[in-house]
Amino acid sequence: MIARFMKLEWKQFFRSSYWQKSIAINILMVFLGLYFIIMFLGLGLALFPMLEKYFPDTDPFVQVNNFVFYWLLGDLMMRFFLQKLPVMDVKPLLVLPLKKSKIVHYVLNKSASSFFNLLPLFAIIPFSLVLLSKDYPMAAVTVWAFSMLVFTFIINFLNFIIESKSSETEFSLLPILLLVSSLLALNQFNIISFSSMVAVSINYLVASPWGVIAPILILFAVYWVNFKMLIGKLYIDGSLKKGTKSVATNELTWTRKLGAIAPFLQLDLKLIWRNKRPRSTILMLVMSLFYGLIFYPNPTYQEMPGMLVFVGIFITGIFMINFGQFIPAWDSSYYNMLMSQNIKYKTYLDSKYKLMMASAVLLFVLSMPYVYFGWDILLIHFAAMVYNIGVNTHVLLYGGSFNRKQIALDKSAAFNYQGTGAVQWIIGFPLMALPILLFYISYKLINYEAGIATLIILGVLGMVFHRKLMKFIVQRYKKNKYAMIAAFSQSN
Repeated sequence: MIARFMKLEWKQFFRSSYWQKSIAINILMVFLGLYFIIMFLGLGLALFPMLEKYFPDTDPFVQVNNFVFYWLLGDLMMRFFLQKLPVMDVKPLLVLPLKKSKIVHYVLNKSASSFFNLLPLFAIIPFSLVLLSKDYPMAAVTVWAFSMLVFTFIINFLNFIIESKSSETEFSLLPILLLVSSLLALNQFNIISFSSMVAVSINYLVASPWGVIAPILILFAVYWVNFKMLIGKLYIDGSLKKGTKSVATNELTWTRKLGAIAPFLQLDLKLIWRNKRPRSTILMLVMSLFYGLIFYPNPTYQEMPGMLVFVGIFITGIFMINFGQFIPAWDSSYYNMLMSQNIKYKTYLDSKYKLMMASAVLLFVLSMPYVYFGWDILLIHFAAMVYNIGVNTHVLLYGGSFNRKQIALDKSAAFNYQGTGAVQWIIGFPLMALPILLFYISYKLINYEAGIATLIILGVLGMVFHRKLMKFIVQRYKKNKYAMIAAFSQSN
């Protein structure tokens, strides 16, 4: 039966239109996977000498266990954002004489072959071989490696439970962020030393191999919870049940003062507030405000002004980047209806421009407390805001004319590549790398102030020539109007 399931999925995968349309992204993901494999191999081989160097008074085999807690949290976060529960089209199978338990077991066991479960092995196995070459007992090394593998599968199934619960909340990222930040805070302030507890537990497992039964039992427990959750949802009419929820009825009457763009601005604001994926742009906006705390307190980055410019562009432009790169795909479900109305393309695009411009100004104002780290930081944020408004908004609007993929608004946004095409990857260079490059050239040839002035001047020029730039962008949209309508009319 398992072989039949695998054969059906194999045919479905290669016969799907998604595979044909997204072959470039699949190739890119393969290269990305190879990159991570090489990185983990290097980590596994270099970990022992690194621990010897930085912790000369501690046995590396013991010291490595002090970092397992952080590895588990990092693995959980990475899986939450990147890994999804492997699924198969079960509706046709539910009318056949097949046990639902077999279908669910297949789906869960399929996750065992996930790349995220195999990746840690490229670090665990080399590190284990290094330990054996250093004459550590084979039994202890074997138990340690096996325990790491069990922990990997525990995180695998724990992630599915958290993701299932997160999908029931309004902000899907909130549960995982609260969980991870709470554990880190409790550990950091020595309220509960989770890192020490995990290290002591692993050291005990290595000393007493029979103790490995405990993590195995935990693995079976999280597997059983997943099994019960999935089999409870496996009904042929499950997708027919209609959920009921209250709908916000705010008419946003204040936008009526903005003239012709008001109807489109209302559509965008309601779309962001009522749908899961665009609503995550607001959460990203809030999170980005704390991004500077990673860089500004660190004296090392004060000597890297190019990195500070990157932070400024990111903080003041995170909303326009996340929202703007999918213009007009956000409206893909009703784009053909919009284009059949007696509206001007310029008015439609101008509403997007005004929304992105307002977000940059708002983020600059909210980021003003960073002046605590120096007036030069506030100046960088101001220059980044002006550059984002004058240049990056037009880059995003122009790039939107190449979008051809629908977006499912009700899906989670966490590393969701649905609707993502080559445009979103290519446009990253002019958005983030170009301002850094322009700043750095002026900075090296003249001085720091010249680099800041370059960004401000380019931003101001973009605002001055806004009408001409918009006229060029509008012509581009008109040229591709029917190609976009045809593309958005096709289901992914």
